[in-house]
Amino acid sequence: MTTQDRTRRTTSGDRPDAPKPAPDAATSLPERLYEARERKGVDLYRAERDTKIRARYLDAMERGDYKELPGAVYTKGFLRNYALYLGLDADEVLEQWRRERGEPRDVPATISVPRPLAAPRQGLTFSPFIVVLALMTIGVLAFGAYLGVQLLRFAKPPTISVTDPATAVVDLDDSATSYTLRGVTLPGATVSIDDGTPDRDPYQVTAESTGLWSAAVDLRRGRNQFDVNAIDPETGKHSEDTIRLYLTVPFPTVEAPTLSVDQPAEGATYENGAIPVQGMTTNATSVVITSAYSGPVTPTGAGKPTPAPPKAPAPKPAPIADDGTFSAPLELTAGHWALTITASSAEGKKTALTRNVTVAYQGVNVVVSVQGSRAWLKVWVDGKVSDLTGAAGRVYAPGKVLTFNAKESVEVRTGKSSATYFTVNGIDLGHMSEQGNPETWLFAPPDDPKQTDRR
Repeated sequence: MTTQDRTRRTTSGDRPDAPKPAPDAATSLPERLYEARERKGVDLYRAERDTKIRARYLDAMERGDYKELPGAVYTKGFLRNYALYLGLDADEVLEQWRRERGEPRDVPATISVPRPLAAPRQGLTFSPFIVVLALMTIGVLAFGAYLGVQLLRFAKPPTISVTDPATAVVDLDDSATSYTLRGVTLPGATVSIDDGTPDRDPYQVTAESTGLWSAAVDLRRGRNQFDVNAIDPETGKHSEDTIRLYLTVPFPTVEAPTLSVDQPAEGATYENGAIPVQGMTTNATSVVITSAYSGPVTPTGAGKPTPAPPKAPAPKPAPIADDGTFSAPLELTAGHWALTITASSAEGKKTALTRNVTVAYQGVNVVVSVQGSRAWLKVWVDGKVSDLTGAAGRVYAPGKVLTFNAKESVEVRTGKSSATYFTVNGIDLGHMSEQGNPETWLFAPPDDPKQTDRR
């Protein structure tokens, strides 16, 4: 009768070859294993899947037929794992197995009483022929035993089992980056673990003298597949069964940033190009403001050429404070503009809002900045000397920025024209001359800037 037939009969409750307890006798180990499995309510195939021990080995242990098991080392490992699975005391099961095999127990030391000295008897004498014959016999027996062991090893492939994880499919925490696999195989065998990565060799570890092995494997997010088998280093044989494991590391939930814009309001109109952009964001590492020109404030009259659209400023980052607020000024020329504020998270998630604004300058707005070197400045606003510079003028260091607003005109006298830069009604004019000489420039839009003799 095959193992599969015995398993079916065991599952259905008809087990003629199962050991029966003798009247008034203690329960044998095979009976205990069989009864414990029946109480657990599982068949041998289910126990095979749960313990990773082949059904024919489980059936052999329940019948007490230990000759079908690979050897004493594997039998101990199988009995320990099976006892733990069935809820029995593993140490007690192993002790009962030793008793039923007839292994001697530890005997307490006894006191040896001295005996009277006796005359030595004549020892046995052996001829040289008998000695040589005995040595040859021992050599032949030893060689035969060696051949038997080698033939047995070459005939039987190594076995392997995985004890950790306890199941083939495991869901881990989303922070897991590695896992240590553990199990039992042939002492000294090489355990190979393939994770399916094409450009990486399988993990390999050597089992201890007890057959125990462990290996730490790397994990990536998602499902990780590992195929585990054993290799006998002396025979090169692989284990008949390859154990497949699935370890899943879930992906973390990524939330998009939140974004609110306080300024500018939708459809707001500004009389100069200084547009304040303010708001709040969460879960964002950067906020960037981009602007796109939509058209002029006043349509071009019939017969007049349409002016070229102004160049849009480069995207401008807005620093984020600890409380999530951000603020950044934006300089724009006259016209209709669409401002897009985009908040981005570290994971690449983005949230964007758009505000449409109009810049319609009233009068004259002149921004003067000193760059590269110091420059002396004197300014007239609508024909009167500005209080910022005074009648004698002032010398300003590089980086200084002055803003002047007038109804009709702004006139600027500079001691170094090449170091003085102008922005008129949001339009960047740069410096008016490459020369470092003193010059005076009159700005009265819509007329073009012109040089004067005012000092």
